[in-house]
Amino acid sequence: MVKIDPFAIEQWMDKYETTPGVLNIAETCAASISIDDLVALCEDPNTEPPLKPSTKLTYGPIRGSPTLRQRLASLYSVRVPTPLPADNILITPGAIAANFLLLYTLIGPGDHVVCMYPTYQQLYSVPESLGAEVSRWKLRREKKFIPDLDDLKSLVRENTKMIIINNPNNPTGATVPKSVLQGLVDFARERDILIFSDEVYRPLFHSISPTDAEFPPSMLSMGYEKTIVTGSMSKAYSLAGIRIGWIASRDCSVIESLASARDYTTISVSQLDDQVASYTLSESVIHSLLARNIQLAKTNLALMESFISQHGYACSWVKPTGGTVAFIRFEKKGVLVDDVQFSIDVIENTKVMFAPGSECFGEEFKGYVRIGFVCETDVLREALEKLGEYVRENLV
Repeated sequence: MVKIDPFAIEQWMDKYETTPGVLNIAETCAASISIDDLVALCEDPNTEPPLKPSTKLTYGPIRGSPTLRQRLASLYSVRVPTPLPADNILITPGAIAANFLLLYTLIGPGDHVVCMYPTYQQLYSVPESLGAEVSRWKLRREKKFIPDLDDLKSLVRENTKMIIINNPNNPTGATVPKSVLQGLVDFARERDILIFSDEVYRPLFHSISPTDAEFPPSMLSMGYEKTIVTGSMSKAYSLAGIRIGWIASRDCSVIESLASARDYTTISVSQLDDQVASYTLSESVIHSLLARNIQLAKTNLALMESFISQHGYACSWVKPTGGTVAFIRFEKKGVLVDDVQFSIDVIENTKVMFAPGSECFGEEFKGYVRIGFVCETDVLREALEKLGEYVRENLV
């Protein structure tokens, strides 16, 4: 029997997010939208609606509809010499299924994996459960949670099969600069190591401009064939409820191996979900949706920045540059709080919910909490007001 560690962040969410009256700033999706909201964002009135009542609800295309796969392939074909073929995209039930399928198929006993850390626990616990050795490529606060390539070089072994990154990063909100990505590609290519990039928060970049020389492209755009990326409609696209994720790679053999393993877990995704995702990624919708979410992130980040400034005696951060999350460190008179008890006490006394760092991301993150700040602005504002009152009463 495969043994795997309990998935701490998911268990925390399951335990507390249904608390009556909760102000949930633990959620990591950009504020969710309805089908009506999605249609209202459409810039072309001639675009067909996202759900076609005449569709017969068969399994549908096994690997995902041609429309959806082509629209995703187009996103990975910007500013690259060779467009990505639609056949190099595989649709899955969310990015969590994409990640699991990728690791299950490619990693096994005797393999060594290097994984960025902290990150979503699935990315290191699943390889460990499959019998691989995992070394953690640690992000450091003093380096603004940007990975150090020298640290990576000290971790790699003769049997290193895969390097795993998460960009933008969960839980820190840091983005890996283009120059670091290029260094990673050069290093991996020399050693013929697979790169797996979890890009579930891409392309929600709120604090770095696409014109910036260090703006991070998708790893799939970096010219290294042995790169695999995963993504989702849940985070940057506000549609967690349709459960659509994907795997993309320029290596056709990898895609075929994943498709073969996928047969044991997923016949197809829901045709209805596929239709909504295809509509969302159309030219008439995607730009207005992303503009909405980037503006929401900027507005809410300003609220977060104001909160940190006002309560600097008790909390601090490395300001995030992408994605939907921030990693905040709390202390009382110079001593780090017990983040688990702090999180429980806050939710019990104020109904404000966030995720404790040591419980959900590792013991070395005692004192940290993760806040998902790209929720509805009114929710964040109320949550920060209540949290501020608690901090002033208890952490002075």
